[in-house]
Amino acid sequence: MKGECTISQTTKEPVHSEETLLFTEPTVEDGKAMWNLVDNSTLDQNSAYKYLMMSEFFADTCVVAKENDKLVGFVTAFIPPEHPDVVFVWQVGVDSSQRGKGVASKLLNELISREACQDVRYLEATVTPSNKASQSLFRKLARDHDTECKVSEKFTEDLFPSDEHEEELNFRIGPFKR
Repeated sequence: MKGECTISQTTKEPVHSEETLLFTEPTVEDGKAMWNLVDNSTLDQNSAYKYLMMSEFFADTCVVAKENDKLVGFVTAFIPPEHPDVVFVWQVGVDSSQRGKGVASKLLNELISREACQDVRYLEATVTPSNKASQSLFRKLARDHDTECKVSEKFTEDLFPSDEHEEELNFRIGPFKR
């Protein structure tokens, strides 16, 4: 597809597209930039250690987008050991300079096209009821892949230590056709 970027299955080197964005696996050096991107956004901030750990131990299921070597987007995700047919997306972040350009969708499509996700049939993520942008992103992914998006209760408000956290709904997209 025009404008798509993928990782070469043999070299794991980034493949350039006609666009200026490069999609690749993160390195631990990207952890700080991921944390900074979140810190300058409305996303829930995790510890800096989380971004380092995801980059180190789950790089094959995480994606970063870079423009001129500057990190402008990322997805952190992992395959739960008890559900090898699912990739769970922990967080999607896109720099404000890239919003409205479809970067988040491209990050998710890069993720599910990875060799590490060859046995994945479903993508799951939790989303709060007020996060309409993420809800739209995951519904669009389902439409683009002509599959279902099922929403169910996952983590109720009472499970969180703060009264300020909304419940988290589970979005399950799939099955993906391989």
